[in-house]
Amino acid sequence: MARAPRKRSDRSKGIDRRTLIVGGGAAAGLLLAWGVWPRSYRPNLNAGPGETILNAFLKIDRSGQIIVIVPQMESGQGVATLLPQILADELGADWRTVAVQSAPISPLYANTLLAREWLASDWTRLLGEAGDWAIGQYASRSSLMLTGAGTSIPMFHDAYRDAGAAARVLLCKAAAARWDIPWESCDIQEGVISDGGAKRMKIGEVVEDAARFDLPDILPYRQGQDGRLSGQDLPRLDTPSKIDGSHNFAADIRLPDMVYASIRQGPIGDAVLAGLDERSPAGVTGFLKLVKQERWVAAVASNWWAANKALDLADPVFTLRGKPVSSEAIEDMLETAFAGSAGRRIYAQGDLLPVFEGATILASEYQVDAGLHLTLEPMAATARVTDEDAEIWLATQAPALARNAIAQALDLPEAAVTLYPLHAGGSFGRRMDWEAGLQAALIARDMRRPVQLQWSRIEDVVQDRPASPARARLAAKLGRNGAIEGWLAKVAAPCAMSQTWARVGRGDMPHEAAADMADQPTRLAVAGMALPYAAPNWAVDHYPADVGLALGFAPGNAALYGTFFTESFVDELAHLAGIEAMSFRIQMLGGNPRLAHCLSTAAAMGGWQGGISGSGQGIAARMAGGAYAAIMVEAEMRGDTVSVSRIVAAVDAGDQVNPDIARQQVEAGLIYGLAYALGASTPYKGGLPTRAMLGRMNLPRLADIGEVSVELIRSTAPPAGITDLAAPLVAPAVANALYTWTGQRLRRLPLLASP
Repeated sequence: MARAPRKRSDRSKGIDRRTLIVGGGAAAGLLLAWGVWPRSYRPNLNAGPGETILNAFLKIDRSGQIIVIVPQMESGQGVATLLPQILADELGADWRTVAVQSAPISPLYANTLLAREWLASDWTRLLGEAGDWAIGQYASRSSLMLTGAGTSIPMFHDAYRDAGAAARVLLCKAAAARWDIPWESCDIQEGVISDGGAKRMKIGEVVEDAARFDLPDILPYRQGQDGRLSGQDLPRLDTPSKIDGSHNFAADIRLPDMVYASIRQGPIGDAVLAGLDERSPAGVTGFLKLVKQERWVAAVASNWWAANKALDLADPVFTLRGKPVSSEAIEDMLETAFAGSAGRRIYAQGDLLPVFEGATILASEYQVDAGLHLTLEPMAATARVTDEDAEIWLATQAPALARNAIAQALDLPEAAVTLYPLHAGGSFGRRMDWEAGLQAALIARDMRRPVQLQWSRIEDVVQDRPASPARARLAAKLGRNGAIEGWLAKVAAPCAMSQTWARVGRGDMPHEAAADMADQPTRLAVAGMALPYAAPNWAVDHYPADVGLALGFAPGNAALYGTFFTESFVDELAHLAGIEAMSFRIQMLGGNPRLAHCLSTAAAMGGWQGGISGSGQGIAARMAGGAYAAIMVEAEMRGDTVSVSRIVAAVDAGDQVNPDIARQQVEAGLIYGLAYALGASTPYKGGLPTRAMLGRMNLPRLADIGEVSVELIRSTAPPAGITDLAAPLVAPAVANALYTWTGQRLRRLPLLASP
């Protein structure tokens, strides 16, 4: 459908990923300009009384406390323990003395790895290393601090190791100067510097002197295994405060003279506030004011319950411009996308035409509905705003982008806005968006006093940025030996990652971002669908679609639906070939021994029976970002519900820093994946979800899950990020298990959704 041209808002200062590099000449000019642009970044940390800043990732005080600076948002995945553990291991610290502090916004903490994954275009890929360099430079100079897609450890592992090694060298130099011995003869273990003999000193005693020394040209790393922290199941640093309730989330902040706000934002899409009852809220005890903006209205009161009650009585009415979103319209748009002209081949190997021509082909169609985040903590933020500056307490995966947007909305310089990054009570990618922080700031400016904004659970569901819905048409030809000779996947889906960047990086409104990406085929929408199996001829095509939903980051992103399509269809082919499902996969993994090892390990641990009829066993495998995983599940139908009695996972993710946290990450992914497979979704009608209560979404409960076992396969490979690894595997494994139980192939998510 043609759209009228739209003028870009002046507030947008972000970069358009489609035009990051628009051509060879422009690329050369961009690289030259950035090459001569002066750049020298220094830590912008504040040092408290008795603290010494040693580098961008570390402060040490006189008592010997190790304060590790972490730029990544902790949302339960354990990053606020893993990164300090890397540094403390190389430093030789006593784990009992390690503390964590959130990093300020700085180019030194830019996540160039996720930026390259997110912003890569055909031009940057064509330029190779120069294109990667350009994106990295943009990310650094924009302080593009990002948490997501399992990139925290791969991105920062070496930086934290170097920071620990540098601090150890400086401390050893300071101690050696006092002892008048060569610094190379000194070492640190459990927070104590020694010369290997009688001379011993606590690190706090020389930390101030240490900062005055210079580092050697080559930074030495620790040798041997004595006293090493890496690889140990150390206790998480955030656990005690979360147990005793002292851990502060956004809704726990308390400021003098603070008031509370609840908000309504209308239906999904281009909705504007049309009217409300401004008299009725006055009868609510504690009610203070209604704050109105073009697209939302907030009620402010002395407590949140009064504010939310006042909003109910105000009964705001919104006008929706454009067609309201509905499940029927989403399905129609996905189907229509296949007939459009915007489709493009994203991955290709070999030549499918002669393989498919005149051959007997198995073809199937799969579909997934939009998957909700449903985090334990709904969106929330606290703000204090004056005419000169602002302070925002917010859990965000993109703090620099959030601060910039808030500064623009308040018409303040970026330097006048202080953002205090908090831990999140769950995210699953939802806190890549920062709208709650911006809303809280605007309400606080209007009220001229601190405001804490908390979304209701219903508002959190209505305004969610869910994982993308998608439809796939898959076709394959089998050879005489049962191997896949040809494979074609056509996927109709909007791209959630592109939409997210348009919102948070460019400043588009959610409905604008959805429409902007409607005709843009991209690798991001089919990421993870490149076959791990050795098929000689295969291809993946993307057909972009505008389904009317604003979509966002999720665990695995496109792999959530892509793995369901791929691993379910592989299972179909195995049954067609008459080969048991694990052996069918193994025979095509000759060049991928790590994934083959995961498959055989999961099958052995789970007592794999070959996927025989009535076994209720299913299997699935994938690889992503240098990590490999396979799972086996046991599931059955009990009436009209699915019961998953067992999940077994085998993971090879390199040399993990903290194996226990790695297992926690895998377990969390398995449970999220089960929710995605069975529920965590809602139909849409008239621009609104038809259900918003958690109890109506068929989410798995503890009693429904059964035994969960995770085996980490020992590996000397570099540690890979695994927060997003397991979630995409669950849906195909459960669907494959239910096929053996019922004889019926389920090709839609959620698995019990009506066709």
